[in-house]
Amino acid sequence: MGQARETMDRITAAVMAGDREALRQSYAPDAVGETPDAPRLSGAEAVVDYLLGFTRAFPDASFESTAKHESGDTAIDEGYFVGTHTGVLSTPEGDIEPTGRNLRLRQCDVLTVANGVAVAHHFYYDQLEFLTQLGLTGSDAAGTVPQPRAGADRPSQVGAADPPR
Repeated sequence: MGQARETMDRITAAVMAGDREALRQSYAPDAVGETPDAPRLSGAEAVVDYLLGFTRAFPDASFESTAKHESGDTAIDEGYFVGTHTGVLSTPEGDIEPTGRNLRLRQCDVLTVANGVAVAHHFYYDQLEFLTQLGLTGSDAAGTVPQPRAGADRPSQVGAADPPR
């Protein structure tokens, strides 16, 4: 296991534990984050605040990993963020009051590491799926939470050879 994988695993554990100090130590002071729902996150504190906003809104949060990848200074995690929306979620557009709904959101994180700390973290998830599961879209499918599949989605690529570029 390389430095990128170790850092990603440390960040995931700290997010799920709501451990602000462990998260701060895992990011470079000038780290950047890219998300589907907010402007660019500049600096470790902004990335940490973004991540902890989800664990405040979903205090029972967990992460179901479906695949872990590592290549050089980059680690990629695919899986599901799972939790119950029982806390306020602060967003750039305002606060979302608790809905009490369950969430199982497919997501992907891409982390770039230098000298043992994250320098860039990109978060990918479907905002419509997120809002629909929380019942915030007015859709007939509101609140439908995908159930885990039997078996693995696909085998992990950890340790696989670097993909061609």
